[in-house]
Amino acid sequence: MAREDAVDLREKAVDVREGSATSREREIRAAELTQETSDDQISMLRQANAQLVIATIEAHKLAEQVQTAKIELDHLAHHDVLTGLPNRVLLYDRLAQAIALARRSGKQLAVLFMDLDRFKHINDSLGHPVGDQLLQSVSERLLGCVRQSDTISRQGGDEFVALLPDIDHPEDAALSAQKMIAAIALPHRIDQNDLHIGASIGISIYPEDGPDAETLIKHADTAMFHAKENGRNTYAFFEQEMTAHAITRQSIEASLRLALERQEFVLHYQPKINLLSGAIVGIEALVRWQHPQHGLLEPAEFVPIAEDSGLILPIGRWVLREACFQARAWQDAGFPPITVAVNTSALEFRAADFLEYVRATLEASRLEPRYLELELTESVLMRDAESADSVLHDLADLGVKLAVDDFGTGYSSLSYLRQFPIDTLKIDQSFVNQITSNPGDATIVSAVISMGKSLKQRVIAEGVETAEQAAFLLGLQCDEGQGYFFGRPVGVAALTLLLQAGVSPAFPN
Repeated sequence: MAREDAVDLREKAVDVREGSATSREREIRAAELTQETSDDQISMLRQANAQLVIATIEAHKLAEQVQTAKIELDHLAHHDVLTGLPNRVLLYDRLAQAIALARRSGKQLAVLFMDLDRFKHINDSLGHPVGDQLLQSVSERLLGCVRQSDTISRQGGDEFVALLPDIDHPEDAALSAQKMIAAIALPHRIDQNDLHIGASIGISIYPEDGPDAETLIKHADTAMFHAKENGRNTYAFFEQEMTAHAITRQSIEASLRLALERQEFVLHYQPKINLLSGAIVGIEALVRWQHPQHGLLEPAEFVPIAEDSGLILPIGRWVLREACFQARAWQDAGFPPITVAVNTSALEFRAADFLEYVRATLEASRLEPRYLELELTESVLMRDAESADSVLHDLADLGVKLAVDDFGTGYSSLSYLRQFPIDTLKIDQSFVNQITSNPGDATIVSAVISMGKSLKQRVIAEGVETAEQAAFLLGLQCDEGQGYFFGRPVGVAALTLLLQAGVSPAFPN
């Protein structure tokens, strides 16, 4: 019995020990689980904190990107993409502020509206990438001509506006305009080419020429067109009389756009005369506009507007086509073949399809190329001599004759007379006008005639108006003459009568 009790006690002691061990193991396991849970929580907290830090950094970066984008968008909204200059929106804002300040202080300000001369020709002939680089070059030079407080703005195309917010006298604006014109006139080195360009500037002054931004810019624009019409590469102040002229000009430009489809253009023809025999040896086609309200308009009244607006291209092509068909019509009527001369503008000559258009026109009209003469000025020929050389030789190979119009008034170098396949030199009428009274003009004309003969080129004197001038030119052995003395430009019917006679009325049979 005592043994059994002892066994029971040992077993119970073992159970107690085993129970204690199990309990201890449970406590240890629980502690371990608690530690693991704590470690997992710490790890999770660390990861969450790291993610929060990353998210915060990303949020800051995103906020910075948004702010940068806003700044860039604001800059794009107020600046020209190509040049980086203030655009029209920013200009109007600054001009409005400058007007308000000038009004309070009783001071003056100036607005200069600028348009580049001959830019369209460069852009069309050499391509838009070159044109863009030229605009950037012009922008840099304009910025170098003004004060930090002034604004140079690009309005679009080849138009720029300068705001001079604080001037003492209008003469200050004139000096700035002269400085800009001189800076732009210097050669622009682009793609290893020296490009030459000019600028016409119109100036309006606050408060004399307008009370607000819109009026000042409009009046400066009007003055700019006046500067263009007075020789280009110059400046002009706005005057009230210009407004009526500008309205007329705008009306003419609008009407020009419809004149071709309404068939309002007509050709007049002026004879070219052999000075020795009086025989009609050629004719020049000259465009006229039969305006429905203003009557028959001379080229000087609409051609400059057509050149500025780009409309000279379709008008010039119509002239070429009409002249070729008429020359062929006279041949078909039984008249001896006669050369018809057509003036060619820079925009036409630089067009990529100019040669093809000439060829197609000759084929359509059935006029032999040798009976067509294209007249080009020296400035057109020399604007891009390398390109011109190729086109001129292609025309010469085709059989078309080539003449230099207004010779002596343009390019200073005469080397191109050997380089280009020129057939004819036309002495400008400004030298012929005073040939009998001005020894200097007589010397120039004599030299041109001698040079032409040595180069085996025909020489024609333009603007011959008197018998004395004709006799003087004949004495200098000039080949041909053209002018009112021999015959004014006339319509087809009147020129047909002259062709029947075969000689100028100045040389009666």
